[in-house]
Amino acid sequence: MPAADAAAAAETRKSATLRYTLMRFGVFAGCFLAVWGLVYAGVLPRGLGDSNLLWVLLLSLVVSAPLSFVLLRKQRDAMSQRIVEQVDTAKARLEANRSREDSVTS
Repeated sequence: MPAADAAAAAETRKSATLRYTLMRFGVFAGCFLAVWGLVYAGVLPRGLGDSNLLWVLLLSLVVSAPLSFVLLRKQRDAMSQRIVEQVDTAKARLEANRSREDSVTS
């Protein structure tokens, strides 16, 4: 049964990370469409020369970063909790291996 629990925990970690990543991409895509619409409508400047796409991308990044920070806090916390658990498990395994090596060499 421990193998099944470990597999379920690994799946939960992956899904938390995947969920956060997809939601972050969704926030960026929404910001990109909103900024593009505002530039197309003439509310925001079009940029210099042929830099319109770069301008829209950069402005979308600037807008989406704080929105993601606020809106996706719950998902980010869940993902970081899973990562902390994984690191703690790896540290415990490493310490167990060191203890085993010390007992064999002593």
